Amino acid sequence: MKIDLTDTTSSKINKALVQGRRAIGTPAVGMVLTLVIVTDEENAYDALKAANEASREHPSRTLVVIKRAARSPRDRTTSRLDAEVRVGVEAGTGETVVLRLYGEVINHAQSVVLPLLLPDAPVVVWWPVNAPLNPAKDPLGALGQRRVTDTYAAEQPIHELTARAEAYHPGDTDLSWTRITPWRSMLAAALDQIACKVTSVEVEGEEFNPSCELLAMWLADRLGVPVKRSLSAGPGLTGVRMDTDCGPIVLGRADGSLATLSIQGQPDRAVALKRRETSELIAEELRRLDPDDTYASALRYGVDRLGEYREETSVPAVEEPAEAAKKSAPAKKTTAKKAATK
Repeated sequence: MKIDLTDTTSSKINKALVQGRRAIGTPAVGMVLTLVIVTDEENAYDALKAANEASREHPSRTLVVIKRAARSPRDRTTSRLDAEVRVGVEAGTGETVVLRLYGEVINHAQSVVLPLLLPDAPVVVWWPVNAPLNPAKDPLGALGQRRVTDTYAAEQPIHELTARAEAYHPGDTDLSWTRITPWRSMLAAALDQIACKVTSVEVEGEEFNPSCELLAMWLADRLGVPVKRSLSAGPGLTGVRMDTDCGPIVLGRADGSLATLSIQGQPDRAVALKRRETSELIAEELRRLDPDDTYASALRYGVDRLGEYREETSVPAVEEPAEAAKKSAPAKKTTAKKAATK
């Protein structure tokens, strides 16, 4: 069932939701969370499709916030809210409200969304594109326990990772990080099978793919070894090579679906490692609503530090000023004694 509302208010939208539930014979609310999608008209269809598929696992009320740009100065001063309410088959297993904001109300989107949130239920805010630099400080982002962005959709994904690290707040996450969950699980399982020390790592993938950098930073942060980032034709992440004192461990995926795991002294194994759809990524993120400390640690490691040694036994390249002064002090005293004897 679909109900169209033109030049409406949040109160009328809530009444339309109740009316729709009664019309299809399900007056009770059986949803577990509110998913707020902040997007534009171009990407709204794909984002809503992914959310509806994810709602099969997580029944939710989905609020799609679309900020429409006004064409003339007169339209920019006129506020208007149009809504499209979907319940039943039209909205999967939950409820969907598509909100189109015009004029001044664009700057106060949180006042429109707040009355539509499910009471006593967690809120997740997702930006498929054009995410703010600091999601936690965004008025809509402040409503959510979790804030989901996608660095892959940014114009400069690698620079975006640095900005995300500087503005990180507990509850932030990124679909570029979610994409490498199977890779992290497989690599951790491979290391559990051997009792060897990793000496270096190489991560191979296509250029401008932030998932490759995030995987490299995770490995560098956890293993404390230099990690090299190399380029390939893709698709996406294509391989990881870990050199150990017992031989190399290689996880390679050339076709984007089937990978091969090679461990020294063991037969090669084929591993299903296909590239996942956005709906699967969103469903995974909705399974946990607590802060992801592992993501935070990997993100804060920094792209610029990839390839560095972090062992305490390594010799520093530049001496500390205090140590340099101590080393130069005896030479000065000897020179002074020689001058006194002359």
